[in-house]
Amino acid sequence: MTVCKTKRWGSSLGVVIPKTLVDEMHLTENQDIEIEVRSTTNPLQELFGFAKRRGLKKSTEEIIRETRKALRAD
Repeated sequence: MTVCKTKRWGSSLGVVIPKTLVDEMHLTENQDIEIEVRSTTNPLQELFGFAKRRGLKKSTEEIIRETRKALRAD
């Protein structure tokens, strides 16, 4: 997967394909290609609320307490 930035091109947006990918895929000018577009976000934003979405009901303090207790037992 390659992450690219969009750039204004008139009233449209364009994407510059890095040379390494152009070489790897043997792309040429005016060649039809298929792309998949997904918006990326900060990985930390994606993780925020992950436990809650998975149904974990414990508070952060409870998890820390349990982790410390388990580490002491070892």
